[in-house]
Amino acid sequence: MDELELLKKDWKKQESSFQQIGEKEIYGMLHKRSSSIVKWILIISILEFLFLRVLDVSIFLDDEYSKKMKEHHIYDFEKIIVIFNLVILLVFIYYFYKNLRTINTSSSVKKLMHDIINTRKIVKIYVWYNLILVGITSAVVIYSQFMYDKAINKLYDKHQLFFILGGFIFVVVILFLFWLFYKLLYGILMRRLQKNYDELKKIDY
Repeated sequence: MDELELLKKDWKKQESSFQQIGEKEIYGMLHKRSSSIVKWILIISILEFLFLRVLDVSIFLDDEYSKKMKEHHIYDFEKIIVIFNLVILLVFIYYFYKNLRTINTSSSVKKLMHDIINTRKIVKIYVWYNLILVGITSAVVIYSQFMYDKAINKLYDKHQLFFILGGFIFVVVILFLFWLFYKLLYGILMRRLQKNYDELKKIDY
């Protein structure tokens, strides 16, 4: 049993005389927990950003891989996607930081509840953005291989349905793996935020 549950139990025993103090203590604990969760969301997103951007740069610094991308006519596409993604992810990180500052200064139960909802909404958009980008990028890369890789293109012309189905399955598997990654990475934090929201709801009503 965690500290919050013990506090709530003790509060219920003395509910008639210490209700106001109990609510303030519970709010303070939920406020602190919510702030900590949002801080971790910000830290994880920054670490993820740095790790993936290093991978992006390393790909373009690899002459052999750059040559292959040019042969497959996706070099410019990849460069645009990397720059676009860089800007969008920096915007998300800014919003995560802004959410942290907002939650830290929340002054009431209703305000904290609103800030938690807003944070969860932005995290969901962030995850969906990444999944959509992964899906589009994977589909374009596979298509370029079918069209411009000489060894694959010969087989593709003979077995188009097989390759299209195989490419579709590959993209679905990649999306599932990324979804699972984000579910594990942010899912626990999102569930904790939801739990805090539910506890605040009890105080508010």
